[in-house]
Amino acid sequence: MTYNRCAACKQLRRKCPSDCIFLPYFPSNNPQRFSYVHRIYGASNVGKMLQQVEEHERRDVANSLYYEAYWRIKDPIYGCVWIITALHEEIYHVQSQLAILQAQIDLLYQNGIYTFDP
Repeated sequence: MTYNRCAACKQLRRKCPSDCIFLPYFPSNNPQRFSYVHRIYGASNVGKMLQQVEEHERRDVANSLYYEAYWRIKDPIYGCVWIITALHEEIYHVQSQLAILQAQIDLLYQNGIYTFDP
């Protein structure tokens, strides 16, 4: 029987059961993914977090944990906060542009230059 262990069980040097909570989300072909998550959160905590959510949400949770851990290791002070801040600034900028365009459209309507007839 050929059976591959997941990256978590490989790193923790334990047998990988067929119902391993880590197996679908931390495959053996990407050991760095689990390594980052394990370094920041710990294997036990990650296992508990995965068990606390519905099975259909686990992939998103595992991806989020990986993404946050990756950025926390890359930037120990800000982690992924700088990305969130940049996205908030971009949203604000786009909303400002949208408000300007809406005001220009309203002005065109008021002056009778533009009419919308579906």
